[in-house]
Amino acid sequence: MQDHQRSRLEQARRRWLKQAGLLASSATLPFWIPDASAQSDSALSTLPRTALVIGNTNYSQSPLRNPVNDAKAIGGELQKLGFKVDLLLDASRAQMASSIQAFGGTLGKTKGVGLFYYAGHGAQLAWRNYLIPVDADVQKLEDMRDKTVELNSVLQGLVKAANPMNVIILDACRDNPFGNKVPIEQKGLSQFDAPPGSLLAYATSPGNTAADGEGQNGLYTENLLRELNAPAAKIEDVFKRVRLAVRRRSEGRQIPWESTSLEEDFYFQPLKQVVKLSEADVEKQFEEELAGWDKIKDSRDAAPIEEYLRKYPSGKFFELANFRLTRLLAKREIAVQVAAVGGPLKPASGGAADFVYQPTRVQ
Repeated sequence: MQDHQRSRLEQARRRWLKQAGLLASSATLPFWIPDASAQSDSALSTLPRTALVIGNTNYSQSPLRNPVNDAKAIGGELQKLGFKVDLLLDASRAQMASSIQAFGGTLGKTKGVGLFYYAGHGAQLAWRNYLIPVDADVQKLEDMRDKTVELNSVLQGLVKAANPMNVIILDACRDNPFGNKVPIEQKGLSQFDAPPGSLLAYATSPGNTAADGEGQNGLYTENLLRELNAPAAKIEDVFKRVRLAVRRRSEGRQIPWESTSLEEDFYFQPLKQVVKLSEADVEKQFEEELAGWDKIKDSRDAAPIEEYLRKYPSGKFFELANFRLTRLLAKREIAVQVAAVGGPLKPASGGAADFVYQPTRVQ
């Protein structure tokens, strides 16, 4: 790299560090290498793709509306993306167990990319997660071990298959599937780390519940379906955009969550060609992102920050933008709660808050 080009990149980098509040420690940070931003197909993206998709709706107690629709839609989309899909709807425990075993066996033979998707009821007990088949007759909490499917059985099968990469997607955090008959102490699913070479995605954060959706699909899957079609998006970027959209739509009540141990890039939509960026192109991209961040970094409106996060899901200012958006959404939620207590909201003037509470006078 020529001296003047390195100098210009270093100046841009220092502006970034200054805005991030990190300039004091910049000497400890590695210099940004342009070649690291070059886009190319990874070896993972060229491997055989196999998926097991399960959607359970028709429960005798607490039936759901959308999981079967979700599973059908996800299965169809995955087929378009090159996956060989086994679709299982309203499955019994025996059917789920058999399909999960066959799924692991197939991956052990093909050594390709595996994807497991489940939509339906799920529950946790003693820090273990259970997927609920439609024929589960659970009269007491202890029945879950024998009448449901433990998530660990899926993960153990994938570890045994020793294939290079797996994705596990769980839209399984609806309300208590057993109603008042069997009260569950903890809502949703418990935190579980992704096995080596995998990404584990939850529809919402550990211990919380997910919305079944107002339309044909659940809130989480509705947004996942859209983002799977994003061109040239790394898998991590796909799920970041899903999280952004779901958090926005739910006003912070549902925040998707992932655990990942992936070490290579993977694209649902394989890149059609390798794009090797020159140093000048990398510098131009960075300057454009920096200019975009400068425009919206002090915004009191969430919309432009959301647009930045969608455009740059792995951008240099992602963490700052995400922090800013979180604060804006939190203020909005507090304002709505205050309004519900008994007073209208009016724009603040000269203060840091977006709104101030004006008590209503009783005549």
